[in-house]
Amino acid sequence: MDARLSDLAEQLLLIERELRILGWWESVSPTAQDLASQEPFCVDTLNFAQWLQWIFLPRMKIIIESDSGLPERSGIRPMAEVVYQSDTHNVAALLDALGEFDRLIEHR
Repeated sequence: MDARLSDLAEQLLLIERELRILGWWESVSPTAQDLASQEPFCVDTLNFAQWLQWIFLPRMKIIIESDSGLPERSGIRPMAEVVYQSDTHNVAALLDALGEFDRLIEHR
């Protein structure tokens, strides 16, 4: 695994860590139906932390492990800023981790 992919994998672990610290890491998966939502970010079936845990992190891990082509842009932090706009102080570390992920994706 090249250094960039390694950095991205490490950043995914930091995002997971922040979700755990916030108490948002869940031990039970949402239903298959909830995970199969066609809406962006599964907004109709999952909250943003669930989407990060059950959709974003697993998909990015697969992409990194298979080296199957990273997206050219990310933009996860701006979405998180909208979702958590009333609680930015408590989620600052999560926002930072997501922002660093965005930066790593966009700086090839």
